Amino acid sequence: MPIRILPSNLVNQIAAGEVVERPASVVKELVENSIDAGATSIEVNLVDGGKSLIVITDNGKGMSKDELSVAVERHATSKLPDDNLFNINFLGFRGEALPSISSVARLSITSRTKDEDSAWKIEVNGGVKSEVMPAALTKGTRIEVRDLFYATPARLKFLKSSSSETAQCVDILNRIALANPHISFYLTEDNKKKVNLNACQGELFDARLLRLSDVMGRQFGDNSLLINAERENVKISGYVSLPTLNKANSLSQYLFVNNRPVRDKLLLGAIKGAYQDVLASNRYPMCALFFDVDPMYVDVNVHPAKAEVRFYDNALVRGLLVSSIRNALAQGDKQTANTVNLENLIADHIPDFGSQPQAHFEPEQSMEMAREHEPMSRPFWQGNPYSGGRSRQAALPELERLYSVKVDQPHEEIPVSMSEAPGPLGLAKAQFHNTFIISQTEDSIILVDQHAAHERIVMEKMKQALASEEKVARQMLLIPEVVDLSISEKTRILENAQDLEKLGLVIEEFGSTAVIVREIPALIAKADVKKLIQDLAQEMAEWGKSFSLTQKLHLVCATIACHGSVRAGRPMNIEEMNRLLRDMEKTEHSGQCNHGRPTYVELKIKDIEKLFDR
Repeated sequence: MPIRILPSNLVNQIAAGEVVERPASVVKELVENSIDAGATSIEVNLVDGGKSLIVITDNGKGMSKDELSVAVERHATSKLPDDNLFNINFLGFRGEALPSISSVARLSITSRTKDEDSAWKIEVNGGVKSEVMPAALTKGTRIEVRDLFYATPARLKFLKSSSSETAQCVDILNRIALANPHISFYLTEDNKKKVNLNACQGELFDARLLRLSDVMGRQFGDNSLLINAERENVKISGYVSLPTLNKANSLSQYLFVNNRPVRDKLLLGAIKGAYQDVLASNRYPMCALFFDVDPMYVDVNVHPAKAEVRFYDNALVRGLLVSSIRNALAQGDKQTANTVNLENLIADHIPDFGSQPQAHFEPEQSMEMAREHEPMSRPFWQGNPYSGGRSRQAALPELERLYSVKVDQPHEEIPVSMSEAPGPLGLAKAQFHNTFIISQTEDSIILVDQHAAHERIVMEKMKQALASEEKVARQMLLIPEVVDLSISEKTRILENAQDLEKLGLVIEEFGSTAVIVREIPALIAKADVKKLIQDLAQEMAEWGKSFSLTQKLHLVCATIACHGSVRAGRPMNIEEMNRLLRDMEKTEHSGQCNHGRPTYVELKIKDIEKLFDR
C-alpha cells in the first residue's frame, strides 16, 4: 500500500488513545480547563462510573459563539499567547482534549460569557460537529460526555468496574483540589456525594492546610510539618507527615509542579531518601509538596497526559527537596504522631470490686479473678462481675505487683540523675512489664518504649562517630563468633567487610560457608551476634547501585542499633530509666525509632480528667 494521509477521524482517535485512557482522564482534562477559565466552583456528575455520562459544570468566564465552534478543532487553544512552549502558565495548552474526547464519545458543550444575553451550544458525535445553536445557561460552561468509547468499543473491555472508575475520578479530583484550595469541588456518582470540598478561606498556607485536612484526614493536619524552602529558580512548599504517621504505600504522596499534579520518580525517590533512618524501608510518609519552578526551567510536555515533568537541573531540585524535608524533621524530631484515643478510653472503665471484701484474697488470687473477666478484644476491662451493675469505687489489687521497678523512697535517697532538672520527658516513676517506662511531667504522664528509644540513641551515636570520622569504639570478643551463611550471603558480607569495620564490626572469612566475627561495636556488647550477621546479609541482598556508601552505612547502623538496644523484657533500675530519658532529650529524631515507630506517647492531665468527667 502506498504512503497516504490518514483520515482526520482516525487521527483524532489515535490522539485520543494518548489523552483519554479512562473516565478519570476526561475528568482531569475538563476540570483543568475549568480552572484555566477562572472558575471558583466546579461540579462533576458521573453515571456508571463515567462510562455512560460525565457532566462538568463550572462558573468560569465561558466561551462566545465563535470560540465554541473553534474549541472542538484539533490544536485550538487560547493558552499560548506568544506561541512559546517554554513559557507555559496554564494547566492545558495543547488543544487536544476536546477533539480527542469528541472522537471517542458523544460531546455536548454549552457555554455563556458574562457579556452575552444567552448561552450557545455545540454537539460533536464521533468527530462530526453540529452547528452552534442557542441554549439556556447562566455564566460558565457545562460539558456532557456520553457513551465513552462508543466509537471504539474494543477499548471498553479495558475499563474496570464502575466503582473502580469512580475511585479513579475521585482520586484525580482530590489531587487537583489540593493544588487549588480556594476553589470549591464537588463530585456526585449516581446521585451519591463522593467529593464535597468547599473553598477554603484565608492565606495560602492556611487554606492549603485546611484542604489537606479535608482530603488526607484530620490526623495528617495535626501531625504534619511545614515545608517552605527556596533555591535559585525553585521553590518548594507544603507539608510532610511525622515519621510515625506513615502508610504501606505511596498513594498518599501528592506532588505538584506549578500546580500541576504529577507522579515523578525522581521526586518520589528523593522523599524516600529524606526519610532514611527514621522510617522503615517498606513504609511511606504522607505528604503534599508544591514545586514552583520558572517555566523556562521545567518541561511539562514530555508525557501525553502531562503526568511527568523534566527539570533543567535535577540535582538542584532533588537536593533542595531532601534538605528541606530533613530540616523540617529535625525541627519536629522530638514529636510523635501517636496520641491516646479518648473516645475509646471513655467507652471502657475499670471494674468495680467494691461489693466484695478484698482483705482475704491473696494478691495472686485477686489478679487471677480479674483476668478471668477480662475481654481479650478490649484494652481495658468492661462490665462489672462483682457488683451486678452498681456503681462503686474500685478496690484495686496490689498495683505494685504489676511494676518491675517502682519509685517509693525519701527525697534524700533519690539517685543523682533524678535530682537533675527534669527535661521535657520528666522523671521516671516506674517500669512495667519490663518493657515500658512511666514518666511524669508537670502536666502529663509519658509512656516510653525502652527498646525503641534506646535503638534511636544507639544509632545516632554511631552516625555521629561516622560523621566526625572517629573510630567507633570496639569490643573484642573473648570467644570469636562463627556464623554459618549461604555462599551468596557470605560473599555479600565479605564484599562489605571494610564498611562494616568502620562501624566497629570486624569480620573475616572462615571456611567455605562461614565467617568469623572478632570484634563488635562496644555500644552493642550484649547483642546476638549471629542473628545480627544473618540479618545484615539478607538486607545487603536488597542493596543496589542506587544506594550510596553513606546510605549503606546508615542502613547498617540501623540494623546494628536494633540488635544492640535494650530489649523488651529487660528490667531497668530507676537510674537507668532516667538516664535513657535524658539521652532521648539530647538525641535527634528521638520521637521515633529507626523503623518509624513512636518511642513515646504522652497523655495530658486534662485528657485524664476527661475520663473522670472532671
